[in-house]
Amino acid sequence: MKGLLVLFLICSFGQVLAWTGGGRAPSEQQKTILMVDDQQVLYRSGTERVLRPLDRHPENPMLPSDKPWELTVAYCSVHRDPTTGHYQLWYQAWGKLCYATSEDGIHWVKPNLGLHDYEGESDTNILLDIGFGGGVLFDPRDPDPSRRYKFAYWGSGKLGDFEHLGLLVAFSPDGIHWTKHPRAPVLKGSHGEYILPPFADDPGIATGKLGGPPLSTSDVTDPIWDPGHDTFAIYSKTWLDGPDGTMHWKRAVVRTDSKDFVHWSTPRLVVAPDELDGWGGDERELARTAGGGGSDGKQLHSGPAFYYNGMYFSLLQVLDSGATGNMPIELALSHDGYQWQRPFRNSPFLPALEDKTQFDASIIWSNATPVLLEDEFRFYYGAYSNQWNIDDDRKQISGVGLATMPRDRFAGIRPLGRIGQITMKPLDLRAVSSVTLNADASQGSIRVELLNEAGYRVKGWSKVEANVIQGDHLSHPVGWRNRGIGDLPAGRYKLRIHLDNAKIYAMTLD
Repeated sequence: MKGLLVLFLICSFGQVLAWTGGGRAPSEQQKTILMVDDQQVLYRSGTERVLRPLDRHPENPMLPSDKPWELTVAYCSVHRDPTTGHYQLWYQAWGKLCYATSEDGIHWVKPNLGLHDYEGESDTNILLDIGFGGGVLFDPRDPDPSRRYKFAYWGSGKLGDFEHLGLLVAFSPDGIHWTKHPRAPVLKGSHGEYILPPFADDPGIATGKLGGPPLSTSDVTDPIWDPGHDTFAIYSKTWLDGPDGTMHWKRAVVRTDSKDFVHWSTPRLVVAPDELDGWGGDERELARTAGGGGSDGKQLHSGPAFYYNGMYFSLLQVLDSGATGNMPIELALSHDGYQWQRPFRNSPFLPALEDKTQFDASIIWSNATPVLLEDEFRFYYGAYSNQWNIDDDRKQISGVGLATMPRDRFAGIRPLGRIGQITMKPLDLRAVSSVTLNADASQGSIRVELLNEAGYRVKGWSKVEANVIQGDHLSHPVGWRNRGIGDLPAGRYKLRIHLDNAKIYAMTLD
């Protein structure tokens, strides 16, 4: 979550919710169960789970690359002030951190800040000259106002007598005026040639001549505040060793943690490509001749992650460097931020496009800062049109785009045929006064009944007594004839959701 932290709400169900809306805030008695996985599902009969891809905004690109310094726009971060609704956006244009603002998140202004020149032009929106792959995090928790905005990025610095590449950080009171931390890098990064891992006592490690340590961070950096672990975290690209043991074969994702945004833990490998992504071969000499950048086969260029509703979501950048040259976005899931599942690997969350004249046709750079509004989630992203395996062209079509999703509709459950049912795990419903469903029953219907903890139906709350839910709505009320949840005797109950040609995305207990 680059800047996802805006407000933390502790709810009575023991969850901590990071919320960036400014619209609907979860109440203290509210718990939303997302149907994106079966964490709260006891079992399902005759159903399947399907991803709901994001919708590209019709006015894309939100920020076209129309300035001479905007070469290959890629990584970006966004923050929306929940009080004013004002948006701030930071984006990278080939080694330069640039800045834009908006009142509605759709129409953007690139202010002339006069902070950094470009080839003699002083009226620019350039904030910093940087290395590569950075992310901005807004942190209202910091008692020091000069550190409310935090920036983590890839670059070089001098440690002792030698230059090293790695993770650098900077701080700002307003997101515009930045001070780089004097220690640079704060964490040595993974980079270098196709060599066998050095011996631990090799003097080339200290001088930086042999690159950075294996499985460290590399040149894609996405910082978040992780309320689940009460720590800062960075999800970053790293490099895996190849079939022959040499370094820098395929890209994967590591996580590193910090309490102060300066001192970071040893990176931990959290997501890596596997046999289902394709082997990619061991044609190392061909890769060297072509200029490096890893092998063929699909690889994970990085995995920006954010925390929402007690879960972690990653927008994996799945780079197909050898075949299509595209990098679509895949949705991955985790309940602890370290162990990740990829249930939608064959269904892009944000796909590439056939029309290569579009700015976001091929390479899509996701980030960890979605904007969560009352009824809509907004995902901003950098992108460019050229495939990865085409010669580099810094003047290619690129920019920042927007993709949207109705609230909580990451994935839904529907019948394999016409009917199906979902039986939820037992719940104590004494503190619950109402139940609503985020569901599309425009072509069918939904009924909800209650079973006791042993699995028997409860008279008065059975399927035949349930109100029929129809239509497409984010908050369908659940009810029964002249009865409500509050009329139940004390005990634990299983909610059973009957689907008749309908799809459910989430269930909220108030």
